[in-house]
Amino acid sequence: MCVDEVNPQAVDETELAIEGALRPTSLAEFIGQPKVRGQLQLLLDAARIQERPADHILLAGPPGLGKTTLAMIVAHESGRPLRLSSGPAIQHAGDLAALLSSLQPGEVLFIDEIHRMARSAEEMLYLAMEDFRIDIMVGKGAGATSIPLDLAPFTLVGATTRSGMLPNPLRDRFGFTAHLEYYDPAELERVVERSAIVLGVELSARARAEIARRSRGTPRIANRLLRRVRDYLLVHGGAGTDVAAVGAALELYDVDPIGLDRLDRAVLDILIRRFGGGPVGLGTLSVTVGEEADTIESVVEPYLVRIGLMGRTPRGRVATPEAYAHLGVAPAHATGTLDMDDL
Repeated sequence: MCVDEVNPQAVDETELAIEGALRPTSLAEFIGQPKVRGQLQLLLDAARIQERPADHILLAGPPGLGKTTLAMIVAHESGRPLRLSSGPAIQHAGDLAALLSSLQPGEVLFIDEIHRMARSAEEMLYLAMEDFRIDIMVGKGAGATSIPLDLAPFTLVGATTRSGMLPNPLRDRFGFTAHLEYYDPAELERVVERSAIVLGVELSARARAEIARRSRGTPRIANRLLRRVRDYLLVHGGAGTDVAAVGAALELYDVDPIGLDRLDRAVLDILIRRFGGGPVGLGTLSVTVGEEADTIESVVEPYLVRIGLMGRTPRGRVATPEAYAHLGVAPAHATGTLDMDDL
């Protein structure tokens, strides 16, 4: 087939099918998070015995740990349909009212990044979660009236990467809050093993361990790296058990042996070579790297701090001795510039 004869829609559907196949469909298939799985299983079993919708669930934790997958599992194991939405898409109370009023009895509503909802929508959600009712304002000014609208009972599953940004009244209305933790290497190896079977990639235990080691404790990253390894083996051939091929594939995509990517290393390199290891303010660091401060703070910094390559102090960010060792730079006294606006 010629290149211009390829159907982009068919390609997209294939990718979506692969993504769907990589997601487990039950708590028994879900790898990792044993405490959360046990808590969810109890909650769902109790709801099933009482023949009622499950309590509202808040899933909190870093990106890529399986919050969306768990929401899909809640709906699947409850035998209920699932409605998907997101906080940024609900910017007016009317958006939420239209969504809630269209729910069927017992339906599971999943709102991703729920902390990014508009404040007016959050306030409407309080009453909906507690009493399955919303108040619709009709008219303006002195003639405005409030009309109550009853809702079908539903289960709300909210996901957030920043639970601290949720107002207390909203957080308190969830019957159960699950805190997802980063995965250990052994759990990630099991994730890679399962996904490799789905993708039809033969990998040795050492190759799976190599991918898991570079996955930053995150299943989503493990699956993404596995797909790049699959592509490399497909193009270059060779045995799937070749650990060197796995290393070559990940090196091609700038993923080093401990999972740092190009931006991670750029931040450390500038922090050490330009600012003598710090301390340096986030604003100065982001301008020097040429990346948004939010990206550095939410994507780069958490992993560097977690693995001990960066520290946060009242005076700014600093590089640790381990960071110097990883980059192969001799330690030096901090001579960095501090952006006072970032203190």
